[in-house]
Amino acid sequence: QVQLVESGGGLVQAGGSLRLSCVASGNIFRINAMGWYRQAPGKQRELVAANTSGGPTNYADSVKGRFTLSRDNAKRTVYLQMNSLIPEDTAVYYCNAETITTTLRNVEVWGQGTQVTVSQ
Repeated sequence: QVQLVESGGGLVQAGGSLRLSCVASGNIFRINAMGWYRQAPGKQRELVAANTSGGPTNYADSVKGRFTLSRDNAKRTVYLQMNSLIPEDTAVYYCNAETITTTLRNVEVWGQGTQVTVSQ
């Protein structure tokens, strides 16, 4: 079993900042990629930022220059630093990981989601 636990969401005024964290745990042999997605009410889930291990980080155009994804591989943790937040960033943010388990199975895992609300 592989689990992702997110933290760091909340309510912030426009122009403010938040930092999301996501820790992976369980029977993990290797993490191939980690990233963040979000889903606003009435909309589909969309990619925010994702990093393939050893590769570049991809960002949605709407967050480029404002959000930064970083990883601490030793802690199996991914962060999302969100600056200059705008009301349109309001959504539930989900952590995602593509892993290989200790039994050499490819497993994609989602966190439970954390609410980010940006007020005007």
